[in-house]
Amino acid sequence: MNRSRFLWMATLFEGSLIVVAYGISWLAGGDPLSFLDFNREAIGLGLLGTLPLLLFFGVTYRLSVPQLRDIRRLLIDTLGPLLASCRWYELVYVAFLAGVSEEILFRGVLQPLFESLWGWLPGLLLSNVLFGLAHSITPLYALLAALTGAYLGWIMGIGGERNLLVPILVHSVYDLAAFAIVVTAYRAEKSA
Repeated sequence: MNRSRFLWMATLFEGSLIVVAYGISWLAGGDPLSFLDFNREAIGLGLLGTLPLLLFFGVTYRLSVPQLRDIRRLLIDTLGPLLASCRWYELVYVAFLAGVSEEILFRGVLQPLFESLWGWLPGLLLSNVLFGLAHSITPLYALLAALTGAYLGWIMGIGGERNLLVPILVHSVYDLAAFAIVVTAYRAEKSA
């Protein structure tokens, strides 16, 4: 797959998540952006909230656990060439597109919907089981994605009022950093 096809497919897939989010919201009578508020506190918390995920990623990336090595290998082999072909601003675009669309669906629509039906903890857990399943390239990767999603769902409410901007920023900045690491590893292997 070439760069432009990759960017087109990413746009189509991630954009479809927003369509799904609005469809579910329309059926349930909600608004996917009802918790979105652009303010300095949310921006600061979103950037600061990325640090624990980056630290966790850094630790797991260096561990010699076979399943983690398999995930690294898979990401470098499949995403490495595609991401490495992108310009820096295209990586920013894909990272923020994923962060915005996935957070609108999972934290803006599904988590509040499930919480209204079954309460906070079941809503948090169920929405992130689905988030993990949506990222199930391996069983361990799905589990790590579900835990990451639970963190994103939890951090959305830090500070008293829910703000969807916080998990959007955490998710987007985290993805951008992960993309950079995959690209660096791919290019290092290619030049070796």
